[in-house]
Amino acid sequence: MAASPKAPLLDAAGKKSKDVTLEADIFGADVKPHLVHETVRAELSGDRAGTRGVKTRGLVAGGRGKPWRQKGTGRARAGTTRAPNWTGGGVAFQPRTVFDVKVNKKARKAAFRAALSAHAKEGTLAFVDGSAFDTPSTKQAAGLLEAWGKRTPVLIVATDEEETLMKSFRNLKRVLVITPSEVEVAALVWARSLLVTESAQELLEKRATA
Repeated sequence: MAASPKAPLLDAAGKKSKDVTLEADIFGADVKPHLVHETVRAELSGDRAGTRGVKTRGLVAGGRGKPWRQKGTGRARAGTTRAPNWTGGGVAFQPRTVFDVKVNKKARKAAFRAALSAHAKEGTLAFVDGSAFDTPSTKQAAGLLEAWGKRTPVLIVATDEEETLMKSFRNLKRVLVITPSEVEVAALVWARSLLVTESAQELLEKRATA
C-alpha cells in the first residue's frame, strides 16, 4: 500500500515546522491530463463574456417588401434587401456568443483532485497557519515565499476570516489570493506553487469530494 502523501506546514518565517499527512483519495489521486484539459477548457469558456454580436437578416431594419417586381426588369430576382448578399443586409452564419462546454460533475471533481494531487506529488504544495500574521505585512509575506523557495506564480488559498493573511499576500507580484469557493482547476494548473491555510484545507477537501 502506498504511503499517504504529505506536505510541509510552514511557520511565519517560511520554515517547515512539521509535515501534514494528506487524504490519499484527494491529494494522491491519479492525474488524468485529458480530464484536467477538458475541465480547464470548460471553465475558461464559461468565463468568456460573449459580448460580440452581429445582426442577422431578421434583425436588420427595412427591406420588408420586394425591392422590384419578380419578372421583366432584367435583374436577378430578390425578395428582400435584408439578404446576406446585399450591402447592409444581415450576416449569415453569425459568430457564436455562447461558449459553454459541458463537463459532468464527476469529471470535474476528478479533475479538481488531479490538479491538487499534481501539486502534492511535485512538492509544490504547502500549508500555513492563518494566525501567523498578526498584522498585514507584505514584507513578511514576501519573506515567507522566499524562504519556501518555490516558483511563481503562487496561488494562496485562505478563508474570508483570515483577512490579515490575505492582505499580506495580495500585493505581491505573480501571487493570486482567493478563497476555497473560488478555486478552479484552471487556477490550480496556472499556479506553479500552491499555499493553503489550515482553515482552508478542510473546505478544499469538501469541494473535492462533495
